[in-house]
Amino acid sequence: MPISAEDRTYLDLAIEQARLGWEEGGVPIGAALVRHGANGPEVLAVGRNRRVQMGSVIRHGETDCLENAGRLPASVYRECTLYTTLSPCTMCAGTAILYEIPRIVIGEHRSFEASESWLASNGAELVIADDETCIGLMDRMMRERPEIWAEDIGIETDELSGGVRAGA
Repeated sequence: MPISAEDRTYLDLAIEQARLGWEEGGVPIGAALVRHGANGPEVLAVGRNRRVQMGSVIRHGETDCLENAGRLPASVYRECTLYTTLSPCTMCAGTAILYEIPRIVIGEHRSFEASESWLASNGAELVIADDETCIGLMDRMMRERPEIWAEDIGIETDELSGGVRAGA
């Protein structure tokens, strides 16, 4: 099912961040946090996976985006959609649930899926875009930088199954 034009706009922001991350030598995962308040949609922050660039263990696309948003009142998060190019890992899903972000638009979940049923069971609305650009970015990642991908999802390179890892 195609996503709305509005969702397409904000997923494209996340894709732009993913491409920047790739060009910087990192993992091509991006995110955008958009508030849907009384004055219409407002982009609060964007981010990208910067684990490699920053030497960080926690700077995934979603956590980088939320860090870039800065400290916000809890009520703001409850009016947001988190756009991400890849299905969130358990760390990023936990952060979304902690801050009660009600809606997550996911670019793709073929390459990795670890938390969607848990997110849904905790009340998050999930929209799966099944976006060809997001799929292509991850396919390239697994072909060209499998060791960085394995590290990103907390496994050894030899545990990758045909370059694809789901349910880590």
